[in-house]
Amino acid sequence: MRISARADYAVRAVLELAVREGNGPVKAEEIAAVQDIPHKFLEGILGDLRRAGIVDSRRGGGGGYRLARTADAITVADVIRGVDGPIVSVRGERPTGLTYTGTARPLLPLWIALRANVRHVLEGVSLADLAADTLPGPVQALAAEPGAWENP
Repeated sequence: MRISARADYAVRAVLELAVREGNGPVKAEEIAAVQDIPHKFLEGILGDLRRAGIVDSRRGGGGGYRLARTADAITVADVIRGVDGPIVSVRGERPTGLTYTGTARPLLPLWIALRANVRHVLEGVSLADLAADTLPGPVQALAAEPGAWENP
């Protein structure tokens, strides 16, 4: 599985909004500068996140972006889906839409298990968790496994 630049930037942008929650709207230019995200690219991402119901926007001098829901009600999975669509796909299709025959038959449950595992992690981490720098215990445990930081 790969996390696209678009998804990475989206998570970083909404995390910036989460840590500033309650301080009013934040301008896209400010998010772009603080997170080192190309401004024009960020504008497109924020538009997708607005359409997905993750952020709200307000025009004008006091305008900008803010979270559409509280940070504890938005998961990392929500953000990634908002900008990239399904979290795990095979050749652009959801695993449940695939059919394999013969010796390839065991691949389908493998892809389904992979999707379930990725969803379990990403749906289990909220923006509030990230803003508080407190990952849930199971995610911390996975990250603490000896091989987790090694590149095979």
